[in-house]
Parts: sequence; C-alpha cells; structure tokens
Amino acid sequence: MTKIFAEAYGCSSNFSDREIALGLLKDANFEIVENPNDSDLNIIFTCTVKVPTLSHMIQRIRQLSNLNKPLIVAGCMTKTERRVIENINPKASIIGPNSIQKTVDVVNRTLKGEKIVCMEDVKEPKVCLPKIRMMQTVGIIQIATGCLSSCSYCSVKFARGRLFSYPAEMIVREADYLIRDGCKEIWLTSQDNGCYGIDAAMRLPDLLEKICNIDRKFFVRVGMMNPLHVKGIVGKLVDAYKNDKLFKFLHLPVESGSDKVLSAMNRGYRIEDFVDIVKKFRKNMQVTLNTDIIVGFPGESDEDFNDTVNLIEDIKPDIVNISKFGARTGTLSAKMSKLQPQVVNARSKKLFDLVRGISAEKNKAWIDWKGEVIVTEKNAKDKWRGSNFAYKPIVISSKENLLGKFVNVKIVGAKSNYLVGEIR
Repeated sequence: MTKIFAEAYGCSSNFSDREIALGLLKDANFEIVENPNDSDLNIIFTCTVKVPTLSHMIQRIRQLSNLNKPLIVAGCMTKTERRVIENINPKASIIGPNSIQKTVDVVNRTLKGEKIVCMEDVKEPKVCLPKIRMMQTVGIIQIATGCLSSCSYCSVKFARGRLFSYPAEMIVREADYLIRDGCKEIWLTSQDNGCYGIDAAMRLPDLLEKICNIDRKFFVRVGMMNPLHVKGIVGKLVDAYKNDKLFKFLHLPVESGSDKVLSAMNRGYRIEDFVDIVKKFRKNMQVTLNTDIIVGFPGESDEDFNDTVNLIEDIKPDIVNISKFGARTGTLSAKMSKLQPQVVNARSKKLFDLVRGISAEKNKAWIDWKGEVIVTEKNAKDKWRGSNFAYKPIVISSKENLLGKFVNVKIVGAKSNYLVGEIR
C-alpha cells in the first residue's frame, strides 16, 4: 500500500484542507503515515501570512525535497510564491488552496513521475467530505473560502480568492455528523467569518442558531471576524452568542489604533466601529476578546503608535497577536516606504510588554472561578488542556483519562497565557 505523509501550517482552514486531503486519500486506499521518512510521497500545506512564516516554509520545502521523494506543495504559497517553490524543487507538484478536491488525482500522477500544477478554483463546498481529523474531540468546518476585503498588506486574498460561502444546510449536516462522531468542539473557520453569507441567503447569526439547535452537548468556536463586516450584524450576532453552546470568544482584529493607519491599510472601518462592537458584546456577556495588531505599518508615526497603545490600555483585550509589518509580494503596501527596523522592534517590544501584563492581570481575575470545562487535549503526562465557556485555556492535572469529558474545576492559578485548574 502506498504511504502518504502530509503536514500543515498556519490557519485552521489550512489544517482543515489537510484533514480533507488525507480523508480523500484514505478512501482511495492510500496508507497515511506520521513521518515523512516513512512515506512514498509527502505533502506540505503552506502558509505565507507573515514574512517569518514564509521563511520557515522555504526551509521546510527544502528539507522535504532533500528526502528525494515525490513532493506536493499545497496551501497559500502556491498562488503567492509559485516561482519560489519551483526554484527550490522544479519537480514538485502544486495544488492550489481551492483545488484540494483534486488531491487523489494529483497524487496518483505525481507518483508516476509527472509534475502536476492544479491551480483552478473549484467552486465546490469543502464540507461533507471525507476527513482524517487532527484532533479526536475537535471538528474543523470551513464555512467559506475567500473574502470581500481589500487590505493593502494581505496576500491571502490572492491565494483564496473572492468570497464563496458554503450552503448552510451542508455546514449543519457536517456539524451534526462530527458531533455524533465524538467531537465536543466545533471550530467554524474561513478567511473572514464575519462576511459569511453576504453572497448567499443566510448570514452568520442565522447559521450559528441552526448549528446550536443540534440536540447534543457541545461547544462552537467562531473564528476570526473582521470589524468591517461585523458592524452591520452586531446586534444579531450578540443575540446568537447568548446561546450556551457558543464559546464567548470574540476574535476581532483591529490591526491599529489609528484611523489614519487603518485607512492606509484599507480596512474599511474606524476605531469607533471596533470599540462599539466590543462594548456591545461586553454589555451582554463576559467575553474573551482576541485581537491582532500590525506594528510598524508604512507611515505609522509615533502618534499613530501611541494611539494603538492607548486603545489596548483602554480596551484591555485578553489576547493580542502582535506582528511586525512585513511586505508581502504583490500587495499595495509592498510599494510603500518602510520604517526603520529599530523603530519597529522598539515599538513591538513596548506593545508586547504591555499586552503580556494585561493578559496576566485579566487571567488573575479568574482565580477561584468554579465551573464546567471541556477537555480536548493531552498536554503531557497527567496534564490535560480544556476550555471553559469563555474559551479560556485551562491546564488540569489528572491521572484519569479526561479527553472529551466535561469536568467541574476550580481555578487555582493563572499565567499570562493560561489558567490552572483543579478538579472539584
């Protein structure tokens, strides 16, 4: 039996693509292995969202190429950096992000010595397809591909294309199947969940309501939503989030605290829109706020950066993903004048120190909280990771197998990035 190895990097959509590709290959009687040294063919699902990530992808493609086995490169890099891939390995086959349904054919032909370039945008939903899940108790569902934004720094739009929302009935059917198959968490993912359904008949709040109507015990994690599209549905979205099956987790990337910088980024909203969304959620529930910041965007002045610092101090997000600006191939911002590296580094450190302090402070407020936690990962020997209703990561010690179980805990400690719980 021919052996296949596949690995993925980046966002949960990319990990979902890997799950689907392996599911299709397993159904076609390929053997899936866990080590590239044991395989007959290797597949890498690449990510290029940040410059350091791209550098790692280049290194990893070289490493896999040096194994002298057939290689298929998939993921976003195929559309944004195809020339780089072919310079490293001219024989590697290529599958675009919207061509995953063609995996079996590409694998078969690559094994015969052909170089296949499959880059078409297949307009077929990536739901209700075979999968090999990465996590026993977590099911990832892509609800759409592409987006409707035109951010001046982003290359993902070149890879994933324009928004194509998948039919709600198919998404609900897959959620129901995954839950019946043992999943306790459902992750809804896409490039921007906030714009789901703008090209169809149903928006995100209605989809969430339908999923939550599934008659079993589970949680739903809603992935990243841009303020541009959330601001028009915020009332209905807050109402949807009141359902007990939805994690009170809001990933809302603001990117900068300066309206001037947001305009240069072409984000399509103002700081007041972001603040209004956060306030409406917090007025109705205790929510974990996760946001993103790009430090050192071209033209960012000291005043602009201070606006970002002030916003973070005022809003106090639970989690902030900080990225130093890096020019991506083909984007408008790649043509803009860059700031000096020492300036960007200093700003990044200042913001990181601020964020770490806020995260630690907010986590300390959870000490003595008591409640139910769903356990979805084994961290180490006798160490388990779970989440409470607000999707706060909680580490629990137990010799018992807790995977997939709902347990009652008391929070007894807090770090900057997780809580420590004891079973009650």
